[in-house]
Amino acid sequence: MIIVGDLCVSEDRLSEKHSPNDFALWKRSKKGEPWWNSPWGKGRPGWHIECSVMASAVCGSSMDIHTGGVDLKFPHHDNELAQAEAYFDNDHWVRYFLHSGHLTIAGCKMSKSLKNFVTIRDALNRHSARQLRLAFLLHSWKDTLDYSINTMDMAIQYEKLLNEFFLTIKDITRSRTCETTIDSFQKWTNNDQELYIKLRAAKNSVHNALCDNVDTRTALDALRELIGNVNIYLRDKRVSGQEGNCILLRDIGTYVTWIFKVFGAIPKEDSLGLPISGSGQTTNVEEIVMPYLTILAKFRDSVRIQARQLQASEILKECDRLRDDVLPNVGVRLEDHEGHPSAVKMVDRETLLQEKEVKRKLEAEKAAEKIRKKTEQLAAQAQKDAQKRIKPDEMFRSETDKYSKFDEKGIPTCDAEGKELSKGLVKKLQKLQQAQEKKYNEYINTIHHNGDL
Repeated sequence: MIIVGDLCVSEDRLSEKHSPNDFALWKRSKKGEPWWNSPWGKGRPGWHIECSVMASAVCGSSMDIHTGGVDLKFPHHDNELAQAEAYFDNDHWVRYFLHSGHLTIAGCKMSKSLKNFVTIRDALNRHSARQLRLAFLLHSWKDTLDYSINTMDMAIQYEKLLNEFFLTIKDITRSRTCETTIDSFQKWTNNDQELYIKLRAAKNSVHNALCDNVDTRTALDALRELIGNVNIYLRDKRVSGQEGNCILLRDIGTYVTWIFKVFGAIPKEDSLGLPISGSGQTTNVEEIVMPYLTILAKFRDSVRIQARQLQASEILKECDRLRDDVLPNVGVRLEDHEGHPSAVKMVDRETLLQEKEVKRKLEAEKAAEKIRKKTEQLAAQAQKDAQKRIKPDEMFRSETDKYSKFDEKGIPTCDAEGKELSKGLVKKLQKLQQAQEKKYNEYINTIHHNGDL
């Protein structure tokens, strides 16, 4: 039986979804909203069709990569895909989707209502562009990144690791011959070969990580491990009195520099390592100034050797002052290595001054801790000495909150309420009195020995 009313589609039914899975291709415009004429009335494109049309207008019937936040994965990108593939009659409108993770602020969604809204300008006022970039690189692009103190501390520590590594490599390549000529050939030791194998392994790990969904976090972990292996290698060389392989170390430094150029953390014009500051001309400054600093460092090394032989402590103090107070103010760090020439490193002046302040605070804390321990030791000794002066038969009589009666030797017999003490407790108190008697006799003997009586 057919009911005519069932075949009629009312205006109300037209405004409803026939299925919860339906999405709008064309939306009726409300009063005050922009509109265009269409066979279905005045309206505007739905959100999903807008993006499909704009993307297809530029890329055509297919594209390789479509990006967006992870929140757009469903329903927006699913709907884009469905309508575009239906229109173009193909199943490859998009070959790859890249959905990036969200940014949170200290675990919370960024919102003005929460007063945790951070602009890029605000972030750059707190941290350098390189530190922010390292924070991003240390996290997977597809996961949520939490912008917090802990996250930025990780980036800052990684930057310090990189900076110290590059400064060490620069110092080695400056102070030794690194030309790849027949005359400069250096036979590789077992340590050299092991480090070279670790370099190749690191390169392979970085390559595989980047091929695996651009996994920068794993790539940076591999570089951190490589830098750690270099530090162990140099430590072992110093212990054995040998020099590191300059060419091998330079190649490692060049590789790490290249990777971070690819990541945008090092300017392309810098040949090795991090720039000293944001200026593009810092590399030239380092090249100009470093020969003079090297001469100064060698002269200081010679002065220190002579001063030690002559036991000239004042000259040694001046050498230390040059290292600790004078050169840091102009962005130069000297590192003394026993039995080896001093290392010369150009570092950002503010960084050195911060290091100096941290060192000063640590030394002050150590001095304060030393005084505190000494004071506690003196107080404990004074209390111990005072305890020795107490006569054995008087040691319990002052404890009236515990005991009310005593025998002729001063041993308590009743507690504060007048109840008789147990034999076991009396025996314990007798042992304590015997120990005090021994201490008191030592005290009396000391006084007699010193002639105080």
